[in-house]
Amino acid sequence: MTRKIRLGAFLPGGGQHVASWRHPDQPADGAVSFAFHLQLAREAERGLFDAYFLADGLATSTGGLSEGGPARVAGFEPVTLFAALAPLTQNLGFIATASTTYEEPYNTARKFASLDLISDGRAGWNVVTTATEGAARNFNLDQQHPHAHRYARAAEHVEVVKKLWDSFEDDVFIRDKDSGRFHDRDKIHPAAHRGEHFKVAGPLNVSRSPQGHPVIVQAGQSEDGRALAAATAEVIFTAHQRLDTAQEFYRDIKSRAAALGRDPSHILVMPGVAPFVGRTEAEAREKYDRLTALIQPEDGVALLNQLTGGTLDLRGFDLDGPLPPAPPTEGMKSRQALIRQIADENGFTIRQLYQWVASARGHYTVVGSARQIADTLQEWFENDGADGFNILPPWLPTGLTDFVHLVIPELQRRGLFRTEYEGRTLRANLGLPFPTNRHAAARAARLAAE
Repeated sequence: MTRKIRLGAFLPGGGQHVASWRHPDQPADGAVSFAFHLQLAREAERGLFDAYFLADGLATSTGGLSEGGPARVAGFEPVTLFAALAPLTQNLGFIATASTTYEEPYNTARKFASLDLISDGRAGWNVVTTATEGAARNFNLDQQHPHAHRYARAAEHVEVVKKLWDSFEDDVFIRDKDSGRFHDRDKIHPAAHRGEHFKVAGPLNVSRSPQGHPVIVQAGQSEDGRALAAATAEVIFTAHQRLDTAQEFYRDIKSRAAALGRDPSHILVMPGVAPFVGRTEAEAREKYDRLTALIQPEDGVALLNQLTGGTLDLRGFDLDGPLPPAPPTEGMKSRQALIRQIADENGFTIRQLYQWVASARGHYTVVGSARQIADTLQEWFENDGADGFNILPPWLPTGLTDFVHLVIPELQRRGLFRTEYEGRTLRANLGLPFPTNRHAAARAARLAAE
């Protein structure tokens, strides 16, 4: 099969841009409107996107300012939302975020396995370690765990979840009413895990789905994040401003995966892209300028305070002066470094920096016609920069409908994107292999050796 671009749609109901809620097209209450999220899901499915993606946080500020702006201070828990949306769609995948730092593996495995069954095999788990002091204070801690500790816990957490997802073999259920046999007890297995961070007996009390188990997604770019992604992830979301840094990340991840015995083609690298689409470049620029003009300085400063690692408070600094150095963070190390890189390479003032990252918090912002945006995506896709993209429409629903009605047809015209869904599960549409149950595989190996 000819290689095609894969597309995720990152669609928080409150919008991506820090000022999106002020745009006339954006519902001000979108973050807490189920009807609006359903509208977005149906538009993404109309555009043949692989999946609807949502990030998640475990804290908010009492002052009403957050990384995503005031419209994202409160919203839905993603798995709950997606469980409601899934039955109202047919092919669209749903990738929700859950924390390995503040959740137990059994709970994580159970709720994602349930979402996978509810959606008939269209679920994905975005693995995060949760990097804020606010979240730590909501979970019996005075401060967050060190970066290295969180990633060590994350690696073991994913290992346990995957064991639990293999509790039931795919053909475990007999359900023969005449004989009275409901299942084959020999095909139910404990996790029997004892490690540094977790002791989990198992088995899980949720069975496997039509795609085996949820797709595992990860987004870290630090050294620890890359190691975790290469070992466990099937889809990797990443943030880059230039093709050369995207290529370095892409090649590094594929090389690490191969060294671990994994097939590099079974790991999809999908950088984030925030497109301002117009029928002409001038129209796209007007859309960008209009939304930029709506940024309130206090929201821009709050955004940078978060993105620079939570160790720098820019309140009181001259907004037309340079970004001062930020102390090292135990939070998102790679994002802190990226924001510093953007400021230095462009010579941005604090104001110019928050205006540039307001759309996508460090992901690549592209302003242009459908043809220009397709040119950029094609260049990255064909030159070891990406297997696909996580699209971050700056405001909703217009940013999404612009992409669906203008960019998607251009990609299809070039033969780069599907014209219909390949299958009914998220794995089938992403081109990822079905994960063989480890116990069934071990039994088959024993029989083959006899």
